[in-house]
Amino acid sequence: MSESSSVPSRQSTHSKEEALALRKKTVNLASAHVVAFLPPRPKPDDQKNETSTAKCFLKVTGMTCASCVTNIESNLQREDGIYSVLVALMAGKAEVKYNPDIIQPDGIEELIIDLGFGATVIENYVSSAGELEFIITGMTCASCVHNIESKLMRINGILYVSVALATNKAHIKLDPEVLGPRDIIRMIEDLGFHAALAKRDTAVHNLDHKEEIKQWKRSFLFSLLFGIPVLALMIYMIVMDNKHSGSIPLQQNIIPGLSILNLVFFILCTPVQFIGGWYFYVQAYKSLKHRTANMDVLIVLATTIAYLYSCVILIVAIAEKAEQSPVTFFDTPPMLFVFIALGRWLEHVAKSKTSEALAKLLSLQATEATVITLGPDNSILSEEQIAVDLVQRGDIVKVVPGGKFPVDGKVIEGCSMADESLITGEPMPVVKRIGDTVIAGSINAQGSLLIQATHVGPETTLSQIVKLVEEAQTSKAPIQQFADKLSGYFVPFIVVISVATLTVWIIIGFADFATIEQHLSGYSNHVPKAELIIRFAFQTSITVLAIACPCSLGLATPTAVMVGTGVGAQNGILIKGGEPLEMAHKIKVVMFDKTGTITHGVPKVMRVLVLVDVAVLPLKKLLAIIGTAEANSEHPLGSAVAKYCKE
Repeated sequence: MSESSSVPSRQSTHSKEEALALRKKTVNLASAHVVAFLPPRPKPDDQKNETSTAKCFLKVTGMTCASCVTNIESNLQREDGIYSVLVALMAGKAEVKYNPDIIQPDGIEELIIDLGFGATVIENYVSSAGELEFIITGMTCASCVHNIESKLMRINGILYVSVALATNKAHIKLDPEVLGPRDIIRMIEDLGFHAALAKRDTAVHNLDHKEEIKQWKRSFLFSLLFGIPVLALMIYMIVMDNKHSGSIPLQQNIIPGLSILNLVFFILCTPVQFIGGWYFYVQAYKSLKHRTANMDVLIVLATTIAYLYSCVILIVAIAEKAEQSPVTFFDTPPMLFVFIALGRWLEHVAKSKTSEALAKLLSLQATEATVITLGPDNSILSEEQIAVDLVQRGDIVKVVPGGKFPVDGKVIEGCSMADESLITGEPMPVVKRIGDTVIAGSINAQGSLLIQATHVGPETTLSQIVKLVEEAQTSKAPIQQFADKLSGYFVPFIVVISVATLTVWIIIGFADFATIEQHLSGYSNHVPKAELIIRFAFQTSITVLAIACPCSLGLATPTAVMVGTGVGAQNGILIKGGEPLEMAHKIKVVMFDKTGTITHGVPKVMRVLVLVDVAVLPLKKLLAIIGTAEANSEHPLGSAVAKYCKE
């Protein structure tokens, strides 16, 4: 009893210990783990409303650059009830701290969708423990809601109940020392309704970017379908220009002012511009509607200007019945969309790869647990297989050999060996006897054990590690914060530069045509000088829009943070955020525990020395005899010898 009663008191000191740890950097490499804590920078509102602060994670899709991140963060932080917003571009996630009395995660989700991005709440929890959400079916009217709320509030250990008929959800705050999720479900079902615990949707499918990969693959292939003929025509025209000084067959007019080449370009360009580019138009519109600008705005400007300019000069040439069809920019949109769609496709594939480390951590969690009921003489009265989310503090859980420990707990019966390498990095199994602590996710190697659950759900060590890695991938390094702030001004600056480029080259062209003429190799003398100047000016202006992309600003640092924290977690190194990762280059001395960290902790035969001059037996036969003698040995050195002889 003394051991079990000490668990809550130790649990209650966690917040104090974490608060102290957040004020210093801790590098603990004794077991191949690095945890660097740095002080957070909360807004004043966070401190004032600490008691009513909740935090949720949302999956955000449709982000392409740092401007999208700035757009979401700046707009959400203007809303009442939202204290802080952190958006991770590579992870495709947003961490939002909010006041649950003013706004709910569903409302935050709607705000992000209104900004033109896809959003789904993937995790929602309040700072204090003991808050659960249930799905209740069978409710038909307000009296059902009142019945559930009033009956539950009479139960000792239930502090708060809120039932929503429209969503069939119940939000319940309880004392985990008194009650658990199974108790609540049983009470609700006794009232004549069906209840289930709402699962925290932190599954791997939120990390794989499958939908985005499919979307951009389709977009790339559609654009490529029209882009390849355009590219072939461009190469053909370059080759023919070099071989023939006269007219080229494709430049012959169908009607005055309209050549075969321009007609083919128009037919190939139009579907890509309006079907392949529809996504960019929608995103650009939503961005401009909220008075922001992102990369999609630049793409839409570049392609639309090129397309409209080409259409206008072509219509003018047809109207004037020009002898020669003008040079157009119809080749620009298809090729631009091909390369952008390819880049987006590869980007989401890379994002999916960077999430693999976290997905492997999530896969370590057990999904089910065997909860047993003990009689007065400690005999097993019943066994029940339940979801691991329903395990309550104080439950007796049976773990068979080879099974994973579903929760953190203490051994109350049995003796075994446990593989805790996922936490400690040590390859050698650890002996577990009565009174020893076991860790969720570690593997029971030998005998059956009965354990008493001490930390369940998000309180387990493995859940805390997963949470730490998720928050680390969402956090921003100082250099990334600077890049995000800079990207907010980047797009307007590029638009200004593009307009200035257009204006300056037009002025230079009319003032000194020779300056432009040297860049117009092989132009026809039939083309008016004004058309050549305007064409060249538009070409340089569109080039500025097309090549200027804030992606490198917003992708470089978050990619490094996500890959660094993910690979680190996979190798037992936990890095708390981008700032410690950025400061890691200042580390002068690193101390390691040798066995199991630098070395594998497993002996291995490196070579065999024969210390006699005359061999009585051949070496192979000698090794066979030694291997047979050590075959059943459990000693590490004997096992190493037997393995060498067998090989």
